[in-house]
Amino acid sequence: MDTAQTVQRSTQQSVEKGRSQHKIPRDVETDIAYLYEVLPQLSQIFRITDKIGEGTFSSVYLAEAQMTDRSRRMFALKHLIPTSHPVRIAAELQCLTVAGGKENVMGVTYCFRKEHHVVIVMPYMEHQTFVDIVGSLSFEDVRHYIFHLLKALRHIHKFGIIHRDIKPTNFLFNRQKREYALVDFGLAQGTPDTQIELLKELLGLDNAPRSVFGEKNVNRTNSHKPGTDKVEGLLSKPKRDELIPRKIVSTKHRSVPVRIPLNQKQKAPTETQKPKPTAVNPSLTCNCYMTDRICNICLSRKQQVAPRAGTPGFRAPEVLTKCPNQGTAIDMWSAGVILLSLLSGRYPFFKASDDLIALTQIMTIRGSRETIEAAKTFGKSVVCSRELPRLDLKILCETLRGLRSWDDGLLPTEFQASHNPAEGKQDAGSPAKKHKSSLKSSAELQEMGWDKVPDDVYDLLDKLLDLNPATRINASMALQHPLFRDMTD
Repeated sequence: MDTAQTVQRSTQQSVEKGRSQHKIPRDVETDIAYLYEVLPQLSQIFRITDKIGEGTFSSVYLAEAQMTDRSRRMFALKHLIPTSHPVRIAAELQCLTVAGGKENVMGVTYCFRKEHHVVIVMPYMEHQTFVDIVGSLSFEDVRHYIFHLLKALRHIHKFGIIHRDIKPTNFLFNRQKREYALVDFGLAQGTPDTQIELLKELLGLDNAPRSVFGEKNVNRTNSHKPGTDKVEGLLSKPKRDELIPRKIVSTKHRSVPVRIPLNQKQKAPTETQKPKPTAVNPSLTCNCYMTDRICNICLSRKQQVAPRAGTPGFRAPEVLTKCPNQGTAIDMWSAGVILLSLLSGRYPFFKASDDLIALTQIMTIRGSRETIEAAKTFGKSVVCSRELPRLDLKILCETLRGLRSWDDGLLPTEFQASHNPAEGKQDAGSPAKKHKSSLKSSAELQEMGWDKVPDDVYDLLDKLLDLNPATRINASMALQHPLFRDMTD
C-alpha cells in the first residue's frame, strides 16, 4: 500500500472514530477530513473530534492526544488560512512562545507545517461562551474577570505586544475553576520598543500594498516565500516531549474631518453606493461642513493609511479615526468596553455597521464635545452636527441592568427613546441593540451583589474609556486601582 493510501485510510479511521464519540455535522466532518489531508502528520498524533471556532484568518479544532503517562489530553488546533503571510504567522508563534504560558496568556505546545498550511497546537481550556453568561455573572465574578484580563494585558504589554483584538471571545473564561486565557495573536503589532523581533518586521510589512489575494504583495513566482525561514526556525523548537505520536514525523499626523450623520437612521453609503471621487481643485473649500452629507471634495481626498484591525464595537476612537500612532492604549479601550458590557448586562454593547456609526455611538456615551477635544490631541478633527451630552456611567449601567427605573429621568430623553425596552424597538444605530441577557428581579440582583457595587468600579471604567489614549490608564496602573485592593497580584 502506497503512502497516499495509508494517509487516506488513517484519515478515514480518525474521522470515523470521532464520529462514533459524538455526532459531528457533515460540514465539520468534511473540514476535519480536509485538515488531515493537507497535514497528514496530524492523524498520527491527534484524534480531531470537533470544530470549535472559525474566524476570518483561521479555524480552531478540538483534538485529543495520548501523553507519555498514558493519559489522554485535549488540545486546540488552530489552522491558519493559507494566504496568511509567513512573517505574520511566525510573529504570532513568537508572541505565544515568548509571552505565552503564564499570566493568563495562552501558550503553545507545538506547531505543524506542510507547504503553506500551518497548525498551531495549544492546550485546550474548557470555557463558557461569554454571550451565554454575561447576564448571570455576579459582581464578584465581574471583578475577578476584569482583574485577570488586566493581568494578561500587563504581561503582553511588558513585551511590547499590542494585541489589537481584545474581546470576550479572545479571553477564554472557565467560571467554575476561575481560569482565564488570552488567545489569538494573529493581528498583533509591536510597540517601537517591542521585544518580539518579528513584530518589528511587521511594522514595515503592514504598510505594504495588498495584493488581490488579500495579503501583502509577495512574489508568487518564487517558491520561497519571504519569512518562511522564520516559520521553519520556530517549528524546529517544538515542545512535544509529552506527546506520543503513532509515528515520528519530520515537520519542516494631518487633520481629517470625520463627519457624523445628522440622522442616525440615514445610513452611510456602502462602498458600491458611494460616487466615485472626481478630480477637484485641492484649494477648494469643503462645502459639507456641519451637514449630514459628504461632498465630492472630501470624497476625493486621499485616504490616510493607519492600522484598523480589531472587531467592530471594540475599536478605540483613535482606531476609528485612523490615527497612525496607535499603542497599547487601544487594548485598554477594548477592556473598558468589555467592562461596560459586564456592568450593564448588555452584550454586545456597541454594534455598528461602519466606523462613523461606531464613533457616533461612543459619543452618545462619552459626549460629543469630549470626543472632539480628545481627537484634537491625536491630530484629528471630528465634527458633530449636534451636541450629545456625556452620560454618567454609574447611572447608565444601573439603568440598563434594571437597578434603576427608566422613569427616573436621569438619562436624556433621546437616549431613553432608543434604549428603553419599554419604548419599543431599539434604533439600529444605537449601542446595545441586542439585549442578550434577561433582566433579573430585585431579589436576584441583590443575591448576585449588584445592589452593593462600589463606585470604584465606575471610576476604573471611566479611566479605561478615556477618549484620549495619552491619558488612558495602562494595565499596570489599573491593577493598582482601589477596586482590586484585596486581590493578590
